[in-house]
Amino acid sequence: MSRPLRPTGWQKSVRSRTSVDKSRRQHSSAMNVVAASLLLLMAAPVLFLIAILIKLTSRGPIFYKQERLGLHGNSFTLYKFRSMYVDADQRLEHILMQDAELKKEYDIFHKLRNDPRVTPVGRLLRRTSLDELPQLLNVVTGDINLVGPRAYLPSESPKMSDHKDTILSRKPGITGLWQVSGRNDLPFDRRVRIESHYVRNRTRKMDLVILAKTVRTVVMGNGAQ
Repeated sequence: MSRPLRPTGWQKSVRSRTSVDKSRRQHSSAMNVVAASLLLLMAAPVLFLIAILIKLTSRGPIFYKQERLGLHGNSFTLYKFRSMYVDADQRLEHILMQDAELKKEYDIFHKLRNDPRVTPVGRLLRRTSLDELPQLLNVVTGDINLVGPRAYLPSESPKMSDHKDTILSRKPGITGLWQVSGRNDLPFDRRVRIESHYVRNRTRKMDLVILAKTVRTVVMGNGAQ
């Protein structure tokens, strides 16, 4: 069977577009790394103060490490300041077994609005989104970008349904469209639809708007509860 005819220069055009796309991705990654490195240097005193507060007020490590899904579903270790008690997983299991309403809330939102596992310092960190600052290390190592979809848990993968491949086709971000679109009130299925929309329609201007809204959210203390 003969191959379908293609316009002259078709292969060259495809290679050219691929090369341009690759160059843009590399340039974007480099910009993310430089920006994150500068932010880490600027935030060093704040990072140090938060680390001391966590260590003095609750037992356990300063950082919370968790496996997340990155680009194309490859797993990586995400870093945050620890905002919960060290036995948070065991407490959650007990809480959901004892309270049907909280279990229903967790099944819908994949979080609890007034989570009893959060430490007093952790509540402040979450309200100001300062618990996310260590993720700048993940940007420097190339695991995530400053702006992108949420880094999902492996256990959440089946629940992402038809949006999974779209969302995982782009690096996760410290912040994103979901975080500035009412993050505390959105059920999980609505969240993944928003992030799929972001990936399909993402522009540099959109990323800058999201960053600006994120700064406003942090300044006004409207982070996660």
